[in-house]
Amino acid sequence: MKLLYENARLVNEWLERYGVKFGIYKDDKFIEQLFPFDAIPRIIKADKFAILERGLIQRVCALNLFLKDIYSSRCILRDKIIPEEFVYSSKGFLAECCGITPPKGIYSHISGIDLVEAADGWYILEDNLRIPSGASYPMIAREITRSISPETFEKNKVCENRNYASILSKMFEEVNCGGINVVLTPGRYNSAFFEHSYLAEKIGAVLAFSRDLEVIDGVVYYNTFNGKRQRVGAIYHRVSDEYMDPMVFEQNSVIGVPHLMEAYKKGNVALVNAPGNGIADDKGIYYFVPAMISYYLGEDAILKNAPTYLPFFKRNEKYVLENIEKLVIKDVSEAGGYGVIFGQELSKDEINNLRNVIIDNPRRFIAQEVIDFLDLMVLDGDKTVPRKADLRAFVVHGKDVKVWKSGLTRFSRNPDSFVVNSSQGGGFKDTWIISQ
Repeated sequence: MKLLYENARLVNEWLERYGVKFGIYKDDKFIEQLFPFDAIPRIIKADKFAILERGLIQRVCALNLFLKDIYSSRCILRDKIIPEEFVYSSKGFLAECCGITPPKGIYSHISGIDLVEAADGWYILEDNLRIPSGASYPMIAREITRSISPETFEKNKVCENRNYASILSKMFEEVNCGGINVVLTPGRYNSAFFEHSYLAEKIGAVLAFSRDLEVIDGVVYYNTFNGKRQRVGAIYHRVSDEYMDPMVFEQNSVIGVPHLMEAYKKGNVALVNAPGNGIADDKGIYYFVPAMISYYLGEDAILKNAPTYLPFFKRNEKYVLENIEKLVIKDVSEAGGYGVIFGQELSKDEINNLRNVIIDNPRRFIAQEVIDFLDLMVLDGDKTVPRKADLRAFVVHGKDVKVWKSGLTRFSRNPDSFVVNSSQGGGFKDTWIISQ
């Protein structure tokens, strides 16, 4: 492993050569930058990972049952487990998806569940069931580090992570409605374009832009370079729901495919992940996931939510307004580390202003206790320093539900920050699941 540390700079040079970057828009400009890699891996032992695995499978199964329910019979609303108005006011709820059952009844084929580890165990921070990104980074980092330091992996019993592509491919085979698999990308100016092209290559799918796809009589076709058409059976869409079909959602979208929802509704194509999943991504709905697990599965949640308060409920609102300075306030419609406010960093005037905003729109926010999650050591020049880090675990739902024995560990490069997102300047590590 020493050789791996010594060659950390070389690994980052290879990553840059391969174009392993992410893009962000800043001041109306698209900026691509390297996602810095740290050579010290996060290590999770097999027994600890086994608990994570069971908890993640349980959570994803419950969330899929929730999505099926909320777009059909809505029993969970009828039984008052979740308030009706809380669901219908969510930007992630798409009425256009009501009554549509996706192939095999699977809504979230690929889930990215964000966790942190504290002294008393793991806490779920949020669920990403729309288009979770990040799996490509540990995949290619492992590929490069194996080449640079093969003896590191000969001496350490690290679970294989090159099987993610085969796990995805198997899932696509199980939901495919007859035809080729396609990764639909909005283009190179998307922040995760590297991942779109990388995963398409790894799973043997066609990387397509919206102009390459056409719907004829309720069937999706890919127009090849020589003018021939190939039927499409499954689309891994990396386009946000609201831009996927201008005939149904955003009319001015130029990155969607007209009449795609018609083909989907007829059962002629699988969409990975299913449109409408944003309701399960809602940070407010996160509050109810332990109740979902109990309601749908009759079980207690294996993995804990962070202690969370909903100002939507008057009893919670009172507590939040009185304790803002010691809570983390999150805007439910934001992502990527944006809209996260640490009360302890606010002035008195800022706290008063935030109180007024919460009172005016309590559905817009959740509040959480600050979890003092564990630091991981990262390389900083010739020394190692502690930094806050989370873990994005990837769960793939086909015929079976599988947790990838790897994951994306993100860390803050700022010693005073709890925010680890790449868009906020964070870096990433490989995640080693030790088999023995």
